Amino acid sequence: MYDVIIVGAGPAGIFAALELVKNGLKVPRILMLEKGLDVEKRNCPSREAGGGCRYCKPCNALCGWGGAGAFSDGKLTLSAQVGGSLEEYVGEERLAALIREVDEVYLRFGAPEILYGVAQEEEIRQIERRALQAELKLVPIPIRHMGTGRCRDILRRMRDYLLARGVTIRTCRPVAGFIVGDQTVAGVRTVDGEEIAARFVVVAPGREGASWLVGEAARLGLETAINPVDIGVRVEVPAVTMDHLTRVCYESKFIYYSKTFHDKVRTFCMNPYGEVVMENNDGLITVNGHSHAYRKTSNTNFSVLVSKTFTEPFRDPIAYGRYVASLANLLGGGVIVQRLGDLLAGRRSTPERLAKGLVTPTLREATPGDLSLVFPHRHMVAIVEMLQALDRVAPGVCSRYTLLYGVEVKFYSCRLMLTAHLETQVANLFAVGDGAGITRGLAQASASGMVAAREIRKRLEEG
Repeated sequence: MYDVIIVGAGPAGIFAALELVKNGLKVPRILMLEKGLDVEKRNCPSREAGGGCRYCKPCNALCGWGGAGAFSDGKLTLSAQVGGSLEEYVGEERLAALIREVDEVYLRFGAPEILYGVAQEEEIRQIERRALQAELKLVPIPIRHMGTGRCRDILRRMRDYLLARGVTIRTCRPVAGFIVGDQTVAGVRTVDGEEIAARFVVVAPGREGASWLVGEAARLGLETAINPVDIGVRVEVPAVTMDHLTRVCYESKFIYYSKTFHDKVRTFCMNPYGEVVMENNDGLITVNGHSHAYRKTSNTNFSVLVSKTFTEPFRDPIAYGRYVASLANLLGGGVIVQRLGDLLAGRRSTPERLAKGLVTPTLREATPGDLSLVFPHRHMVAIVEMLQALDRVAPGVCSRYTLLYGVEVKFYSCRLMLTAHLETQVANLFAVGDGAGITRGLAQASASGMVAAREIRKRLEEG
């Protein structure tokens, strides 16, 4: 019998545990269950020389101690304006305070002191003016960049801290479902049939576990709301093309509304001097990008995502995103890469055409192909319009040699009905992080874990 079981050891789950053991108070009995490997054992074969996706189950890039964040470039976007919708539950003022606390914790465990996007006010205003002239909205935010290698070091220190305070951590322990009686959670059941009792359960499955959580919600009769689904491409350009933006903001977040269909398009996860990588989402190969703390490439990559909200009767945006990404897997065996010039000319890219380009792909395993056979016309038009607008802010983005990788999908499209403490309609069952559909990044995911843990701590202390 445990006081608290935390399902998922990504940032939301880790920060829930950190919150429960802090301040020297009586430490509750805490069990953390993670379906992936411990952080030292996580190794993605596709990132080794001569590698390629080995279809690990579960994917080592997405699952394991630290969640997808362990392999990410570790950007903390320190603003309540981006990274999710947690402000709808706690209010913007409280969220801003939570994000400051989250930042302090990361600093305590080894995050670098340098902060982007705060000191160069005049340069930021100049970028903002140029963006407005291109019909783009710049969202200026302070960013702390940890980098992939350093991020894993920080997560390792957090694990050791929790172990030293008596938290039980079990990796390679996937959870099959929740044990519920009289609309109150009583524990969890693992995939191998083990039943573990607990007074409280915090579920933090991350984006990779979002579809599993939706299935459990349906089984338990929990209400869900539909979030927009974000589908798009990973763009790769020479780093010097974006340098005037990245050295000031590190990540420039731009929002655009397409002229043709008025769909919302945004940039996301900009990685200066980084690399494009593959991810295995339960057998579906998608694309992402990282920026390392200790080694650099000559390219910068970022995603351009088209947000689409569905209405009745369709209620499964995750399935829609998986379907679009599966077309790239069907045609290219995984991720497809195409030069922008080839896309606009209506032809597929070939290895010979890529070799004549000015951008050397950092994802060598991507298959040259034609993304127009993958994306709906509406999405393709919005992506091209966004790149044309960005070219006015960063000339060269719309070069014929610019590389587009597809498909990038963000699987956080269904949101459980939650209270202000992030409690579900099942008593004592809390849902946090990206997998619950309420956050979209490290800072807000970490903050959501703190919100749930504080309410649990309060109830434990009240007896």
